[in-house]
Amino acid sequence: MVFSSMIFLWLFLPLLLFFYFISKSRFRNIILLVASLIFYAWGEPKYIFLMLASIFVNYVIGLILDRYRKYDKFVLIVAILLNLGILGYFKYFNFFIDFINKIFGFSSIGFREIILPIGISFYTFQILSYIVDLYRKEIKVQKNFFDLALYVSFFPQLIAGPIVKYKDVEKEIKQRTVNLELFSSGIRRFVYGLSKKVIFSNTLALIVDSIYDSGVTNLNTPLVWLITISYTMQIYFDFSGYSDMAIGLGRMFGFHFSENFNLPYISQSITEFWRRWHISLSTWFKQYLYIPLGGNRKGKVRTYLNLFIVFFATGLWHGASFNFIVWGLYYGVFLIFEKMIFHRFLDWNPYKFLHHFYVMLVVMIGWILFRANNLSDAFYMIQLMFSFNFKQTYAFLPSFINFKTILILLLSVLFSGIVQKVFSCLSEKGRNKIKYIYHEKLEFLVIIFLMIICIFELVASSYNPFIYFRF
Repeated sequence: MVFSSMIFLWLFLPLLLFFYFISKSRFRNIILLVASLIFYAWGEPKYIFLMLASIFVNYVIGLILDRYRKYDKFVLIVAILLNLGILGYFKYFNFFIDFINKIFGFSSIGFREIILPIGISFYTFQILSYIVDLYRKEIKVQKNFFDLALYVSFFPQLIAGPIVKYKDVEKEIKQRTVNLELFSSGIRRFVYGLSKKVIFSNTLALIVDSIYDSGVTNLNTPLVWLITISYTMQIYFDFSGYSDMAIGLGRMFGFHFSENFNLPYISQSITEFWRRWHISLSTWFKQYLYIPLGGNRKGKVRTYLNLFIVFFATGLWHGASFNFIVWGLYYGVFLIFEKMIFHRFLDWNPYKFLHHFYVMLVVMIGWILFRANNLSDAFYMIQLMFSFNFKQTYAFLPSFINFKTILILLLSVLFSGIVQKVFSCLSEKGRNKIKYIYHEKLEFLVIIFLMIICIFELVASSYNPFIYFRF
């Protein structure tokens, strides 16, 4: 089940809200847990048992870790190996078998029919944060299995994040309140996220998928730029839209999830970009990998090595593909380059608009590595970007390049950060500073208008992919 589906919008969510708010406080966690399991089982009924087994095993590990502190390091190592082992089997087994066969010329090691469980990367990282924070004594052990299960499986962030650390919601799992202001802000945030997904991302996905499916041999320089800019906008509005919907849904039930995006395309360095893009993942790797490796406390060489390891892991986390690994290492190289040398130019250069061009060029090339069908296609497209090849395009181009798609592409560029930067009142923080009645009424009309457009779009088209469901 996806948020941008009729069954979720008109059946699942209304029924859940009804039963949640008519029930007593002590039953609300159970209602959310049951709803979350139904939500997950709707798309993957088989792998719900894997998630429940993972939760139960880590629940027991947590109790052991809390009770037998003198063995805590051993228990922690077992927990990490177990959780990463499960993730590794389902996500990377066939990838490594293929790699070994090609390197050593084997053919006897066969592939297995393994279906990747939706959301396994996200809920595995959430479980690991609980275990590690418990080991560090930053949280108290959760003795109620159902409350721990709710933390891991809570449907708004289960499938595609944001990655929520247990210590951030520990108190709200035990007790929370929902007032009218919080609930209404949740609705607003959800509708804005839904609009990002349905109006912008889905429209741009048609351009991107159509061109990629045609094969790179049909491309020329203008088409490579078109597909790259379109995908740059698509993945931002897809993922940030999903995060907005998750944050909004959390607020409707009394939870405060941290922001996952902060206008990353207005960044003036790659370092800043990664502070603004997929914040929950960047924070997770910083707290649970980069700092334990030594962070920046053991000299420059060790700092650069740690960054390289972290971004190798970041790329690998996204999927079992050399595209993702190269994409992660690509960013690792730029971050090291900025820390070593380029930060001096960024600090000195008075023409800050050049920083944005630099960042967006790096980011767009990165998205080619991320989205291309394979590395050879990616390198061919990158070469084509700068080769000034204007050969005739293929015949079906006008069928999806029309006034609507061009308008959506232009609006997506403007609303990916430019408009919010110029008109700060349109951002979440800026909106909270404005309390005038006319503003409230105007925004109410905007919300209604956007919701109507989204419904029309969903009725008119069944094309509704979520990029981050793959990870």
